[in-house]
Amino acid sequence: MENFTATERVGIRDLKAHLSRHLKRVQAGAQIVVTDRGRSIATIAPIERGPDLAWTRRLVAEGRARWEGGKPAGPRRPVEITPKATVSSAVLEDRR
Repeated sequence: MENFTATERVGIRDLKAHLSRHLKRVQAGAQIVVTDRGRSIATIAPIERGPDLAWTRRLVAEGRARWEGGKPAGPRRPVEITPKATVSSAVLEDRR
């Protein structure tokens, strides 16, 4: 695949007719300015890569973490919070 870096101008009709081709160019690094009757109305650009998570894969490889391929399930039991006092009793205590 070619590596495009220049900004290209594309009309709406051409974008609709050749969307796959234009998206491949964006994927290769091009930035496309979409025009409507010669006036710029939008920009299509490659997204920035997310954070590098190599450190998480390294923890799994070292056996220091475990991942079974899904989303984290969270705690097995919901955590119950039992306040020692109510908010109203704390306000009354502060007023004394």
